[in-house]
Amino acid sequence: MRNHNTPRLPKAALTRRVLLAAGGLVLLGEFVAGEGASVPLRDPRRPQGTPTAVPEQAEVSEAAAGAEARAMAAQRMSHPDIPATGQPVTARRLETVAPVNGQPLFRLTDGPKVIALTIDDGPNPIYTPQILRLLHRYGITASFSMIGRSVAAYPGLAREVAAAGHVIVNHTWTHANLPLLAPFAVADQMNRASDTIAAVTGTRPTMFRAPYGAWSPAVLARCRQMRLMPLDWSVDPRDWARPGTGAIAADILRNTRTGSIILEHDGGGNRAQTVAALTYVLPRLLDRGYRFRTP
Repeated sequence: MRNHNTPRLPKAALTRRVLLAAGGLVLLGEFVAGEGASVPLRDPRRPQGTPTAVPEQAEVSEAAAGAEARAMAAQRMSHPDIPATGQPVTARRLETVAPVNGQPLFRLTDGPKVIALTIDDGPNPIYTPQILRLLHRYGITASFSMIGRSVAAYPGLAREVAAAGHVIVNHTWTHANLPLLAPFAVADQMNRASDTIAAVTGTRPTMFRAPYGAWSPAVLARCRQMRLMPLDWSVDPRDWARPGTGAIAADILRNTRTGSIILEHDGGGNRAQTVAALTYVLPRLLDRGYRFRTP
């Protein structure tokens, strides 16, 4: 029941208030949508990617980097494959062109049209051989970020990757979210993976990729202690989420440019879409004049 003591506004005033409120909601919606679109989606199962347009070199302010890190941490918390509590805030994700002071490498600086392809989460008995055959067909050398316990389970595959001339990167023992762990556990994850890869292939890794792209001061310090170059990426087509072969291929072709480090996967789930997308993308990148090398 309306309170009769409340002054009654003229109909015109009510109309203006309704229109102003509606306009405010529209502007708020556009602001939220714009902000959401500007946050690079980092693969919750994998690290998620980078802005769709990666500049040749970008500078990010401390405030912007902090906001981005908080947004990425919040995104990870919504993903079922990542623990729901204690999510780490990633180290500043700057689009640097070289590892400065031990910071992760996001892009290459080896001249025009030079790019890198990285394959994560293997080795896998189904998809790793398919990707190896594809790389051999086009004469491409890639970096395979391998999980230690998968190397122990499929040592023949790891040796096959190394024998084909590809680089094997330490990707922890169990694909652990390292910033959630104590320093001794971080060291164990990284040491066990390197030791196993060295024992199986005869070569000790010289690079490390953090699962989920979750860099922290402790992880970077451990990289320095182990003389491992921290390796990140600048093109993430989210193949881990299986968005469709066309979506994966279109993302790679749209966002790859000089210096790009492309993220793909041969493990962690069904990677048939990844293989199909690479089958389509690799010859087209070569036709565009790109040259593949390892970081």
